[in-house]
Amino acid sequence: MKSDIRVCSAWRAEHDRPVYTLSSTCPDCGAEAVNSAPAPFDPADPHGEYRRSLKRRRRQ
Repeated sequence: MKSDIRVCSAWRAEHDRPVYTLSSTCPDCGAEAVNSAPAPFDPADPHGEYRRSLKRRRRQ
């Protein structure tokens, strides 16, 4: 799932604080806006399968 909230990619150079937006460009400087949220999980997680199986066992 992709987040709708984006942050200006050049906010460290252009602004004194992060500028958040819903559009694909920054409303203040016009720079590209990037996804502000980190990925919820790493698809290459070597221990993910074990964590999910443990979670399934606890539900039963």
